[in-house]
Amino acid sequence: MTTMPSPLNRRDTLRLFSLPALSGVLGLPATAALAQAPARPPRIVSVNGAMTEIVYALGAEKQLVGTDTTSLFPAAALQTAKVGYMRQLSAEGLLSLKPDAVIGTTEAGPGVVMDQVRSAGVKVELVEADHSWGEVQRKVAAVGRATSRVAQANALQAKLDAEWAGVLAAVAASKGGRKPRAIFILSHSSSAQVSGDKTAAHAMMVFAGLQNALAGSFSAYRPMTAESIVTAAPDVIVTTVQGIEASGGLEKFWARPGLEMTPAYRRRAVVALDALYLIGFGPRLPQAVTELHQAAWKVTA
Repeated sequence: MTTMPSPLNRRDTLRLFSLPALSGVLGLPATAALAQAPARPPRIVSVNGAMTEIVYALGAEKQLVGTDTTSLFPAAALQTAKVGYMRQLSAEGLLSLKPDAVIGTTEAGPGVVMDQVRSAGVKVELVEADHSWGEVQRKVAAVGRATSRVAQANALQAKLDAEWAGVLAAVAASKGGRKPRAIFILSHSSSAQVSGDKTAAHAMMVFAGLQNALAGSFSAYRPMTAESIVTAAPDVIVTTVQGIEASGGLEKFWARPGLEMTPAYRRRAVVALDALYLIGFGPRLPQAVTELHQAAWKVTA
């Protein structure tokens, strides 16, 4: 009579698939088998909206355990745990998510908070924010390192570099020597501000072939005054969709003192784009420059 082997019991199963047994099957010592076990993917907190976009672009979103309030794209980023505004972070909030790395730009802070996070053994990588294409490249590289997806980051950067070169060539070819005068108005609160030199908005206007009508007057942002707007005499106003909404709509936006005396007002020439898209300096920068350029030329034609 033929006899069948009895089923393995739980103890036999555990013994069969124990590390020593498995290493013997593979021809490896136990320590080598253990060393080759896959490591857990790093847990990431991103405190920069553009870098959060890059995390998703690299397919590493499952490693994202928290983001700041500027991380609004893609829509899935809205569902992540929030650690506050990137300039007003707390060590407790960041460390509560048990990240392996915190990534952002040099705009993140306060500095003492970043130091506390580093002291807790968390890697902190903050890339320089200088409103250049190099900033985008540094962001992509930093996210690639933090997520252990360097090869994917290199491939993404090669694609973006090609897009960027094409955009710059297209803008240069279509300007025809004409540079509309523009001002950027940041009106996310009751106190509107305008952009001078050394800002993301200034860089965007220059990339798009526009002339910042306030360039050379001051750096960073200053409160908007009727006198400064009239003197600047812009052909077009650049702003954000969020700024229009915060103003109570387009008509109320145009009602700000001084705007009614500008060439832009007579044409109702305004270009409003999403804030992160326009001044976030992320992977969509080539598209944003193209859209700003085309829209500005259309409303000032």
